[in-house]
Amino acid sequence: MYLQRKIDTELENWKDLPQRKPLMLRGARQVGKSSSVKNLSKQFQYFVEINFEENPNYQAIFDKGLTPIEICEQLAVVTNTPIISGKTLLFFDEIQSCLPAISSLRYFYEKLPDLHLIAAGSLLEFALAELPSFGVGRIRSIFMFPFSFEEFLLAFKENSLLKVLDKATPEQTIPDIIHQKLKKYLKKFLIIGGMPEAVNSYVANGDLLEVQRVLEDLTQSIEVDFAKYKNRVSTAKIREVFNAVVQQVGNKFTYSYPNATLNNIQIKEALELLTLAGLVFPVTHSACNGIPLGAEINVKKRKFLIFDTGIFQRILGLNISELLIEDDFNVINKGNIAELFVGLELLKNTPPYEKKDLYYWQREAKNSQAEVDYIIQKQEKIVPIEVKAGTKGTMQSLYIFLDEKKIDEGIRVSLENFSAINHVKIYPLYAVKKIVS
Repeated sequence: MYLQRKIDTELENWKDLPQRKPLMLRGARQVGKSSSVKNLSKQFQYFVEINFEENPNYQAIFDKGLTPIEICEQLAVVTNTPIISGKTLLFFDEIQSCLPAISSLRYFYEKLPDLHLIAAGSLLEFALAELPSFGVGRIRSIFMFPFSFEEFLLAFKENSLLKVLDKATPEQTIPDIIHQKLKKYLKKFLIIGGMPEAVNSYVANGDLLEVQRVLEDLTQSIEVDFAKYKNRVSTAKIREVFNAVVQQVGNKFTYSYPNATLNNIQIKEALELLTLAGLVFPVTHSACNGIPLGAEINVKKRKFLIFDTGIFQRILGLNISELLIEDDFNVINKGNIAELFVGLELLKNTPPYEKKDLYYWQREAKNSQAEVDYIIQKQEKIVPIEVKAGTKGTMQSLYIFLDEKKIDEGIRVSLENFSAINHVKIYPLYAVKKIVS
């Protein structure tokens, strides 16, 4: 069963362009890249899938230095399928296993601009890091993530619910009965997460215990993949740092975590590999004195987010019954799941052609510490976002930021309904998309 994704619209728009660049889908393993391409293939007369991991023999075709036309001729013979511009979707899957195939993409744009060609792969960022150039300006990248909360609602055919949410604003709250329904979906989403296999399982069976088994399988497969990252970094070291990130989500990452067996250089290298793999995302401190926010960062002050709330709660062993029942995540928020969810939603709702960076702000003045969870740029404005795990809590840090940076307005994200207090607009956790849209 294929569940609708926002990326489907982007792929269809790309398909309909009169001339198009080869498309490269980038993202962590098992986030739905191949499924989305296969769904698009239904709109073509022919579909040719070349999986370099399942069949390494395909690499021999790309090792010969052939032209794109010659490559297509040989692939058509091998697969017994015509490769015709406008009629065939050609898909290079697991392309990270064939560097010559990555290098060839730029020439397809120059020689066969009418051909529909998509490439995808897990751990693709590692392969790209080894290539001095893979066709900048000749290849279009799309970044994929696990399901967003909006996509999760679409999976349950909640189109009417989404329409109500789309019209809501801090000045116009939604009826409480709808607010409560959205919160129930949110709580389930935090438990299930956005990995397609987990979402599909719950949509098909409605069994949260089975979802936990799926998440356990996914967690184990992620750890098995650690062996593929880099030969010089052992699986045990990467697993140690990955677990350290999970334990520290929502806090500035400290290299002196409990039971650490690695030095700072080894930890840093493992973090870089996990980031390349799309399993963790850095949230970097910015002074926030102006835009762009990345102009005044301090890379020594970073938080890290794990890529999925479902995997996160499974590793931490959070009490899922409490997540479903409680209206204040502070009760079970030892893992800062609310802050994790908001950061991931900010990433997922960025235009897919951009690689989004996340920032936070912290003041460490004596006797006056303050921290704002996320700082984003919206048009030409700096927007601070404070995350609350429940419906209560002061906004002292947010007000300090507004006063110090001379900014007119801030945002609080919580389990409350839409509202506004003084210079702060309040958005429910389930409505993070509306902040960036």
